[in-house]
Amino acid sequence: MADGRVRVISDSEAEVAASEGDRVYRVFLDLDGGLADSDDNGTRFRNYVGYPIIAFMMVKGLIPYVPKIGDLLKGVRWRSLNERYKSYRVVESHIKEMLAGKGVEPVEVDRFIDEAYRRLAGIELRKPL
Repeated sequence: MADGRVRVISDSEAEVAASEGDRVYRVFLDLDGGLADSDDNGTRFRNYVGYPIIAFMMVKGLIPYVPKIGDLLKGVRWRSLNERYKSYRVVESHIKEMLAGKGVEPVEVDRFIDEAYRRLAGIELRKPL
């Protein structure tokens, strides 16, 4: 959201640009039908709710968004970090250190993550047939 990478097309569709700027993912979300899909690799091939769906859910207010944290994450090249460290936990630690250096305590980041997970857990989604 802070990077302006989510372009809402309709109430159920969006386009989300990748952090490297080299890809744009199509997202479909229909909460009434319990449906979600995206053409990102995580959603398509690993069957989890990938970040494009989560970003669209944040724009729609379904998952919390903390502008203070989001603004500090502008320009982070997530794919490069993931490829470099090959571990979500290591990337998360790296990001928390960076945010701490900018005045956001790790406990504040953890609260945000926990609330996002809590909200996600309360939303049942499946891929359209």
